[in-house]
Amino acid sequence: MTQAYIFPGQGSQFPGMAKNRYEQSTQVRELFAQAKEVLSFDIGEVMFNGTAEDLKRTEVTQPAVFLHSIAAYHTLDNPQPAAVAGHSLGEFSALVAAKSLKFQDALQLVSQRALAMQQACEITASTMAAILGLEDSIIEEICAATPGVVVAANYNCPGQLVISGEVAAVESACEKLKEAGAKRALLLPVGGAFHSPMMAPAEEKLKTAIENTPFTDPFCPIYQNVTASAVRDADAIRQNLISQLTAPVKWTQTIEQMWQDGIHSFLEIGPGKTLQGLVKKIVKEAEVDGVA
Repeated sequence: MTQAYIFPGQGSQFPGMAKNRYEQSTQVRELFAQAKEVLSFDIGEVMFNGTAEDLKRTEVTQPAVFLHSIAAYHTLDNPQPAAVAGHSLGEFSALVAAKSLKFQDALQLVSQRALAMQQACEITASTMAAILGLEDSIIEEICAATPGVVVAANYNCPGQLVISGEVAAVESACEKLKEAGAKRALLLPVGGAFHSPMMAPAEEKLKTAIENTPFTDPFCPIYQNVTASAVRDADAIRQNLISQLTAPVKWTQTIEQMWQDGIHSFLEIGPGKTLQGLVKKIVKEAEVDGVA
């Protein structure tokens, strides 16, 4: 069966994550040992024994979700995806699965990405909000007409879009979106405006790190957040990964394109089941499963 592997992003973390994988697999224990060396702290200790609050710290969250996803991937028998994709942070896991990035290099980039994003969040007060039950085009129009910085950030599935930007602009847009008929316009408990122009300082820092990291052409196409289309060229992958921090996550468009390209089965690899739910909302006929 033609199957795509998809990898979750930030927000799927939970206390005790990947502990069972660690206990059952020598290979997974080796991954955690490498991670401890790369990160210079014992991330396994935080993942297995830390609280939900501990896991919310950006410098922990992103490496933890990435590490859990790769641990789950390594427990598959003879993994042979027809294509891969990842939601935001999950794109790094997808690149490791497609052998475009080595595990340690990807983990180093994930760690640098987390710190750069945290620093960017501290420059200007910014936030994100989930908008439910409204057409994407209406949300885009209202954001464009709202003073200040507020943009569409995550196209998660039809009827669920996340906006991102300056606090005042996001709050103002939320009020207008409710007036326009949104079922809900809910501010999210996040540290800043991810996937918006507010992340430009982080993009600049990550650009240098990515340009100095070796990438190879993947053995299968990766559908990247920025383009929502199949990419097989290492240089294009690198550029899209740099642009990802300030560009929207086109998840709806990605799954629709994969479906059009003949991929009708999706396996979510990593913590949680969020992507399985989104895929079914995007394409009802899709076959979905998960490996956590």
